[in-house]
Amino acid sequence: MHRILTPLTSAVTYSRWLHMFIPAAAVSVWFFISDALWMPLLFAVPVGLIPAMRLEEGLQAQLLLTPSERGQPDASIAVASSASWADRWRTVLWLEVRLLISAGAIMALWLPVASIELVLSATGRPPGGLVEGLSPHWWNALLAPLPILPLLALVVLGGRLSTAAARWLLGPSPTDRLSVLEELTEQLLERNRMARELHDSIGHALTVAVVQAGAARTANDPAFTERALAAIEETGRDALEDLERVLRVLRESGTPVSRRPTLGEAQRLLDSARSSGAKVDARVSGDLGLVPAPVSREGYRILQESLTNVLRHAGPVPIRVGITVADGRLELEVVNPLSGVTGLPGSGSGLRGIRERAALLGGKARMESREGEWQVRVSLPLDGIRWSDAIHRSSGR
Repeated sequence: MHRILTPLTSAVTYSRWLHMFIPAAAVSVWFFISDALWMPLLFAVPVGLIPAMRLEEGLQAQLLLTPSERGQPDASIAVASSASWADRWRTVLWLEVRLLISAGAIMALWLPVASIELVLSATGRPPGGLVEGLSPHWWNALLAPLPILPLLALVVLGGRLSTAAARWLLGPSPTDRLSVLEELTEQLLERNRMARELHDSIGHALTVAVVQAGAARTANDPAFTERALAAIEETGRDALEDLERVLRVLRESGTPVSRRPTLGEAQRLLDSARSSGAKVDARVSGDLGLVPAPVSREGYRILQESLTNVLRHAGPVPIRVGITVADGRLELEVVNPLSGVTGLPGSGSGLRGIRERAALLGGKARMESREGEWQVRVSLPLDGIRWSDAIHRSSGR
């Protein structure tokens, strides 16, 4: 009993109790029309088949039953419209269960009424309700707290029952779980990519600084020390500029973390490259709306990788960008001059990421140096991952 009554100090216990009474408020309107108790249960069937009903019930359940999970990507109660008939019938069953739980909560209100009847019977009035038939006597007032104890237990247990039912019937479907996993995987890959890019730049600068500082300490030559400090200063300044250029491309201000950008937002990448001092000539041919969502998302990342690679290795040089949608394929092209390049453009891990993304989509990526230019060309099929695109559409993203 102690384990049941301890949660009475938690606010979520009472928000769950409120959740149980909401259907009763709606059903009470029906009783002004008819006393047929089975009609609300029947009416819940077509209502639950409406796709948006799962979204509404999920929002309400997450807010009142599991407020600590609100807004979490791994919440046990999904907040999404029905994407399949299985989701719709689960919503119907949830509405039926919720109506029955609400009816039980209404019946539990007879317990405090019984306490009031016991108190009144102590004054000589014959008790009614649940204690009807009990002889009036002054000691009935001592029994008044007894019906309150099961009421408090029902408050806690009813809330837990509603929460368990909501997690079972409104919990994430396999499609929802796959979408969350895809999103978390994308975030992890993005963090790893950023770590690789920054490691190449900052790691090189720190290595030079450590070597120069160690040589200056052991040389015991003021002139050499001055030259080493100048080299460290210059290397550090270049690393800071490089870091700023990379972060300008990687930064995606104004985009929610839970939603991944597509090629329709490529202009932000181009503007970021231009703000780094690069002159970008971009040409878009074809309808980007025809590109399936998974291809468009990966195309955005490939373009981001390509621009980042140019800024890291070549600096603010002129860049030609081409995006073409034709003949069932998405063609991406990024070209920049090789003049002033301080490292091999194809030696970083960013270009390896481009090849991996293209291969996963059934496409091809080619990086080569030709006629004084570094060229990145990627060709992706638009119909090679229909299954992934179907998952994307069914998840409502």
